[in-house]
Amino acid sequence: MSRSVLQPSQQKLAEKLTILNDRGVGMLTRLYNIKKACGDPKAKPSYLIDKNLESAVKFIVRKFPAVETRNNNLAQLQKEKSEILKNLALYYFTFVDVMEFKDHVCELLNTIDVCQVFFDITVNFDLTKNYLDLIITYTTLMILLSRIEERKAIIGLYNYAHEMTHGASDREYPRLGQMIVDYENPLKKMMEEFVPHSKSLSDALISLQMVYPRRNLSADQWRNAQLLSLISAPSTMLNPAQSDTMPCEYLSLDAMEKWIIFGFILCHGILNTDATALNLWKLALQSSSCLSLFRDEVFHIHKAAEDLFVNIRGYNKRINDIRECKEAAVSHAGSMHRERRKFLRSALKELATVLSDQPGLLGPKALFVFMALSFARDEIIWLLRHADNMPKKSADDFIDKHIAELIFYMEELRAHVRKYGPVMQRYYVQYLSGFDAVVLNELVQNLSVCPEDESIIMSSFVNTMTSLSVKQVEDGEVFDFRGMRLDWFRLQAYTSVSKASLGLADHRELGKMMNTIIFHTKMVDSLVEMLVETSDLSIFCFYSRAFEKMFQQCLELPSQSRYSIAFPLLCTHFMSCTHELCPEELLPKHCAKTISQAVNKKSKKQTGKKGEPEREKPGVESMRKNRLVVTNLDKLHTALSELCFSINYVPNMVVWEHTFTPREYLTSHLEIRFTKSIVGMTMYNQATQEIAKPSELLTSVRAYMTVLQSIENYVQIDITRVFNNVLLQQTQHLDSHGEPTITSLYTNWYLETLLRQVSNGHIAYFPAMKAFVNLPTENELTFNAEEYSDISEMRSLSELLGPYGMKFLSESLMWHISSQVAELKKLVVENVDVLTQMRTSFDKPDQMAALFKRLSSVDSVLKRMTIIGVILSFRSLAQEALRDVLSYHIPFLVSSIEDFKDHIPRETDMKVAMNVYELSSAAGLPCEIDPALVVALSSQKSENISPEEEYKIACLLMVFVAVSLPTLASNVMSQYSPAIEGHCNNIHCLAKAINQIAAALFTIHKGSIEDRLKEFLALASSSLLKIGQETDKTTTRNRESVYLLLDMIVQESPFLTMDLLESCFPYVLLRNAYHAVYKQSVTSSA
Repeated sequence: MSRSVLQPSQQKLAEKLTILNDRGVGMLTRLYNIKKACGDPKAKPSYLIDKNLESAVKFIVRKFPAVETRNNNLAQLQKEKSEILKNLALYYFTFVDVMEFKDHVCELLNTIDVCQVFFDITVNFDLTKNYLDLIITYTTLMILLSRIEERKAIIGLYNYAHEMTHGASDREYPRLGQMIVDYENPLKKMMEEFVPHSKSLSDALISLQMVYPRRNLSADQWRNAQLLSLISAPSTMLNPAQSDTMPCEYLSLDAMEKWIIFGFILCHGILNTDATALNLWKLALQSSSCLSLFRDEVFHIHKAAEDLFVNIRGYNKRINDIRECKEAAVSHAGSMHRERRKFLRSALKELATVLSDQPGLLGPKALFVFMALSFARDEIIWLLRHADNMPKKSADDFIDKHIAELIFYMEELRAHVRKYGPVMQRYYVQYLSGFDAVVLNELVQNLSVCPEDESIIMSSFVNTMTSLSVKQVEDGEVFDFRGMRLDWFRLQAYTSVSKASLGLADHRELGKMMNTIIFHTKMVDSLVEMLVETSDLSIFCFYSRAFEKMFQQCLELPSQSRYSIAFPLLCTHFMSCTHELCPEELLPKHCAKTISQAVNKKSKKQTGKKGEPEREKPGVESMRKNRLVVTNLDKLHTALSELCFSINYVPNMVVWEHTFTPREYLTSHLEIRFTKSIVGMTMYNQATQEIAKPSELLTSVRAYMTVLQSIENYVQIDITRVFNNVLLQQTQHLDSHGEPTITSLYTNWYLETLLRQVSNGHIAYFPAMKAFVNLPTENELTFNAEEYSDISEMRSLSELLGPYGMKFLSESLMWHISSQVAELKKLVVENVDVLTQMRTSFDKPDQMAALFKRLSSVDSVLKRMTIIGVILSFRSLAQEALRDVLSYHIPFLVSSIEDFKDHIPRETDMKVAMNVYELSSAAGLPCEIDPALVVALSSQKSENISPEEEYKIACLLMVFVAVSLPTLASNVMSQYSPAIEGHCNNIHCLAKAINQIAAALFTIHKGSIEDRLKEFLALASSSLLKIGQETDKTTTRNRESVYLLLDMIVQESPFLTMDLLESCFPYVLLRNAYHAVYKQSVTSSA
């Protein structure tokens, strides 16, 4: 296209630059993913590692880009051709897209040269920035392409498969193959390619001479200038922060360094002729050792530049410059950037503090905010990039333990901008309509020449700004100035070409004014985009190891833990690193894992093994001689309070499509940790059957809860909800994760350990003490039963397990009773005929004696009934403790239930009465009929036995027990002890067993409990009176102690009376029996 034909205004430079820059980022994303996939054995295309195709791949790469299909190495390829075409198409056409992108860029660069476009970053900012961005994107793309080692294999394989399938190479292959070969060394090739573009590129770069050195100052220079300080000059605090180069003030330093280093490599000739260019280049080379190409791909600038210049004649001076700059970068860059970060921490802290107190200053000082964000972002990215790419000797400069603080203050500023967006809108809407529109109108009026097209655009700017009003902000109207900004971009292109009627180079004030106006429009409609532009740290997504290391370091350093929320907040940036040309990246891959790392991590220090340290006395942590002395507990408390500040900082954050709520995260982890701690504090050892006393556990749990309660002072969470969730789960058999709870652990321990030892004769129930007590035996038990079963321990157990847990304990106890009753029924069935006769012969002593001798398993019946009695005695302790606890916590409700129970009319239907009893039992109140026992025994009904037969067996069971009582008198252990109000072999528990079993069985079978107990009393009295006539001292050894059982049975029963007993068994015998056992007790004591 000849220059005479070319019409600059018709070339749409602004539109092409915008589209190509966006497409370039998309192409970089796709190439980056191809490179990563090829570098990962799991993700690499299978054809590249298939042993059967290995020889074919090597042949294709060796001959590339030539195509020779007649070769024996390609035989296997014939079989796989269709699959190769299908699976490598995405890779192949990505390379084709890169080639087409290159063609469009080259065409646009040629057009720009032909139009002789004027570039100056301080005047036509958008045009110059987009031009330089495009060149860097293009350069980066070609470098990244050259780093994909498998590119020849992929392109070659696809083309050979295409050739074998369609009989010809793909139409794009010849040009694509040649491009791959040409750009083996991309920068060398591009240095040749950019010779005709040197003038335009060097002009654009040299326009940075005022901007880049001003941005690349030391921390001391920033400090002396009081950069970013709102309070250094109080009198000007309300004045708007202004500059002739507004967009350059927050321009990325990282981007400028890439422009300068890559740009001057491509047009290196200017370095020998222009001192300004050389100074810019050397300054950039001294600031960094590597540049970020894309994401975590870096470019080592000094070595690459030296390798490129070493073969160019007359460039020894430039090579020496590179080496000097490299030495300076290695020696001083780390410390310079470290000091910058140190300054920025204090500057951003001051800025965030002032703005949180006076958010109205966000209006006039918005520029300061975005400058601060941009400066901090550049320093963080610089550190991240160099931490893994610097020599070990200078590693200290690249480990920043306070990086979290800097990121935190950035997030605080970002939060202020988002929160007070309407404040900024209100300020800048008035600024645009009341000042900018007037000044721009005057500038346009004073233009000596203003063509019609340019005049129309300028007038539209003025009209747009003039029409703005504060009411639009108050009404919540959505502003959109994108069209206005694009028009200004177009206008820059129109007025920057040579021979333009209105040359922007001659009207610099207009350009600077418009750049300021564009910044003001962004403050109204593009605050979120501005935050992304100036403070996006999504690059952390690709430095996950560094991210985790920094996060962990932050949590371990007490002074930084309060800023640890900065790292989860960084994850909200990750979405901005994706691109629509690579939609598969929209799936969250990195953030969820990163957030969950180390939030509740605790550092564990191993204790030394030098001998046992002296144990500290309780309360020593509270003793202080000097308040200045900071104990370890103080340090831990401070660290946790700082961490709580971090967790409480934001209510929630959105990462990809997920909302993360730090407080809920803390709550869920507190629940998990509290659950584990409660179970852990039981100290249950299954091997040794050791467990903590309930009172000890209760004290520990209350102490734990007190500490957790204090968290509410630091974090806005409902700790009561945590308690309710955890403690309620602990009242069930298993928690929500299917793990054992304290209810199951204690239930298991009391049943399998304590009560089993009672059955074995090692422990006895002492009614006087209301506790189980160890008996002196040869084998000492590992625990003291009294310490687990006295009234205080049972109350503690009730506090811990609550009504639900105690109900589970009761049900477990009843299950054991029901299994004993089942065995008793079997023994009754074995003796059914004898027992039937004995039931009707109790008034015939001789016949009874004969029948008794025919009974089998008499001792077993008594032993099993005693076990039942022991279990019921333990349950009564548990129920009494539960009643005491509930009476303390809910006295009015318990008294209402008690009143309800005590006033059930006798004629009430049994189902209704059982419902009342069930309610009463749940509150720990004693009932005439135990509902839990009724339920347990009801489940035993056999299908093969009729209800009448079941009832008969129940009656005979009572007969069996009654006639078996006299045999207890011969047992040495049956002696009654007044001190404990019971017998050492626990036969006093028979009273409870007989009454409750009878009540339950005859409730189930709808018999008369009172009648059956009268029958039992008659049989038992008759049998016991018989041993009064015995002369054998062995048989009657503890006759008086056994007599007392009758009194205990009647005392225990709500259905029997002493008058009834008197009619069966003379009271004088009971009185004499009591006298005898007490006398014997005194004698034994003496």
